[in-house]
Amino acid sequence: MQPLEFIKFTPRTNCGECGYAACLAFAAAVTKGGENPGKCPFVDLKRLGDEFTVTDYGSGGLSGVAGLLDEKDMALVTHLKGKVREVNFSAVASNLGCDWSGVETNLLHFRYLGHDVTLSCEGVFFGGKEVQDPRDQILLYNYVYYGGGDVRSGEWVGMESLPNSISKVRTLRVYCEERIARQFCGKEALLRECAGRIDAVPRVDLEQSCTAAFQVAVLPRLPLVILFWDEDREDGFPPRVKVLYDKNVLSVLDLESLVFASERMAERLEAVAK
Repeated sequence: MQPLEFIKFTPRTNCGECGYAACLAFAAAVTKGGENPGKCPFVDLKRLGDEFTVTDYGSGGLSGVAGLLDEKDMALVTHLKGKVREVNFSAVASNLGCDWSGVETNLLHFRYLGHDVTLSCEGVFFGGKEVQDPRDQILLYNYVYYGGGDVRSGEWVGMESLPNSISKVRTLRVYCEERIARQFCGKEALLRECAGRIDAVPRVDLEQSCTAAFQVAVLPRLPLVILFWDEDREDGFPPRVKVLYDKNVLSVLDLESLVFASERMAERLEAVAK
């Protein structure tokens, strides 16, 4: 049973009596994390299917969901490492915008949001320290596996203009665009400073219609443009951010990785602002 199916058995009032902040969170914990459905006093256990007849429930809850996701991510990292072993680093380095270390060590060196990256078939390192987050590893191995693509159109478009992106537009807005807008509301100078720390360059030619514009090389062949409009208190306009991509960007990364790269960009801007 999926969370949206289980939630029909709850009161959907977010009362919190189960110990979770929302009914949907409880539904996810039950169906994906092994939480006891009886923790909700309003759930009629007799109406649930056979899969909920177990009495020895795990205590994972939402942490169990996170654990399952971590296991899935690590399995994907292992899979991508196997794929990357088939890639000739010396042949693709130039198109990826990377430096190749040579046959003896067979490493790729490049920049990623202000980090010095070293990548091999065995691991990914930032400044000599092994990267622990599997999501970063997935992104960077995907980038290498794609081989650099062909981002040379010079035409910038929003996420909504990319194929099959409808489900990703809101994710981008919530976890990237709105996050940057909140963080740097009334702080244009700080945004300019932090953008420089993640290898962004100003795009003065695009600033006619906004407060500030930057081109960020998230990866050597993955440029993004950030347009920032600061709040206008007199007219009642809140701060706003729009992220743009080259229209050929999906030759460089798949859509899921592209959204994650954008989220990571927002997180890095937030981190270097502290």
